[in-house]
Amino acid sequence: MLENYNLLLLIGGFAFLLGALFPIIFRRTPISLPILQVLFGMTIGYWWTGLTFLDPIDNGLAIEKITEIVVLVSLVGAGIKIDTDLTWQLWRPTMRLLLITMPICIFTMAVLGYYTFGLSIGAAILLGAVLAPTDPVLAASIQVGPPNTGGEDTTRFTLTSEAGLNDGLAFPFVYLAIKVAEAFSEGKRFTSEMLWSWFTQDVLWQIGAGVIVGIVVGKVLAKIVFSKHTKDTALSQGYVVIALTLLAYGLAEYIHSYGFIAVFVAAFAFRRSECEHEYHEKLHDFAEQSEGLLMSLVLVGFGILIGQGLQSGIELTWKVYAVSLAFLVFIRPLGGIIALSGLDMHRTEKYAISALGIRGIGTLYYLSYALNQGYFADDDALKLWIVCSIVILASIFVHGLSAPSLLKMTPKNPHN
Repeated sequence: MLENYNLLLLIGGFAFLLGALFPIIFRRTPISLPILQVLFGMTIGYWWTGLTFLDPIDNGLAIEKITEIVVLVSLVGAGIKIDTDLTWQLWRPTMRLLLITMPICIFTMAVLGYYTFGLSIGAAILLGAVLAPTDPVLAASIQVGPPNTGGEDTTRFTLTSEAGLNDGLAFPFVYLAIKVAEAFSEGKRFTSEMLWSWFTQDVLWQIGAGVIVGIVVGKVLAKIVFSKHTKDTALSQGYVVIALTLLAYGLAEYIHSYGFIAVFVAAFAFRRSECEHEYHEKLHDFAEQSEGLLMSLVLVGFGILIGQGLQSGIELTWKVYAVSLAFLVFIRPLGGIIALSGLDMHRTEKYAISALGIRGIGTLYYLSYALNQGYFADDDALKLWIVCSIVILASIFVHGLSAPSLLKMTPKNPHN
């Protein structure tokens, strides 16, 4: 890519300009900014034949690290802007989506991957795992507003908290897929002892430790920022946001727990300290700006990848389109309706929350991370990239066009 370095800088400049001018030029259209940026990238990828081909398998490590940073910044932003108190009644819809809808999506897509696309067992589990979490990056437009801007309605809060937590909760199933693939690659069976080890280590320990790390880092950093020694000093919000992110993520990963969970919990724990303080708004503004800039680069790059794939003549069977659309418009919505049934919520709230399960950059991270472990066959890896890319592309368009209408249907009464 270095031979096209200057032209890539020019593309980046246009991508940022689209983001800056979008609220002015396209404010009365149903087109979302992610749709526009992906279309921009697809046009470049399809027509600029001299650009180096962005093979996702060969560039897996770069994709993993770039998308990892974007998701981390997004998780911090999501945690900081939540005003809702931590009570069971208010968080119950979120917990149901995590404990019911996610497993439904994982199991259903794993079965479809195995029987429809001929994936191995490990690759089929991986397909379900990487597509299960909703995306905190692309879902920013349907989430709650900045801190201290008033009461949060149930729909936006649930979508925000779900996206903040399920990115980390998908990791145990990604690890399960990796361990199954590793066992089969070595000619072994995946035994009950391996399953128990996965449950105790990758589920119980890593989730629990991630939550504890997040609480500790968030509370300690809040004590420092809001102490009497610093109250008269204008601390840089950029330094604090980055410190909060890296301390939570680094410490969690160091003790072999889930950094994504730790980062979101740390941001939320920090937010619960001095809740009314205007400093939270400054932190949110910095995180939101950073997230938008990084998202622009990734979406344009993703569009280039799609455009190059179409230009190179990669064959996409009807099964890919059918499964992708079924997942977005049937499997996820049905799983959401099942999870939210019986709750005292308006039916339009249940439908909007269930339908707006946006897939995006988190899926790219999980997929590249798992494939980089080296236990999946090249044929499975190619199928996984194709299916996941089409699901993400369809999600950007389907949810981008339908989200405004769905949100207008829901009650706007604050729940807190």
